[in-house]
Amino acid sequence: MRTFKSVEEILIFAIGSEQEAFEFYSRLSGLSQNTEMKQIFRQYAYEELGHKARLIKFRELGKIEIPDEQIKNLKVTDYIVDVIPGPSMSYKEALIFAMEKEKAALRLYLDLASRSENEDIKTIFNTLAQEEARHHLRFEIEYDQLILKEN
Repeated sequence: MRTFKSVEEILIFAIGSEQEAFEFYSRLSGLSQNTEMKQIFRQYAYEELGHKARLIKFRELGKIEIPDEQIKNLKVTDYIVDVIPGPSMSYKEALIFAMEKEKAALRLYLDLASRSENEDIKTIFNTLAQEEARHHLRFEIEYDQLILKEN
């Protein structure tokens, strides 16, 4: 099981994850036939870009300090969704993937907040976690409505 070795590795991972989320939600917006969800996916895509920009800023400023022993407890596999989204993915499968991706991001940001020593950095990671939780909830609602329509 691979662990992170530095704050730099954590930030690079998180920045990449936010970029992937932006690309995924942009694609999902284009595929969605529900006008409201199309707009929500587009909005979430741009929110993920905002997350990415914040993380890049943190990385450039180098203000995040997490003790080495805390970093070693963060395992990369805890924050990776093992499904690879593809062009043939159904809307239902895409919603499931989106929920898993948001849950993984939520865990990462909560873990980083709990390990950060700087209160401002804790607040920022907790804010990112709340935004990911809101996305997750919206996808759960959409998924439940989709399942109800099918039954």
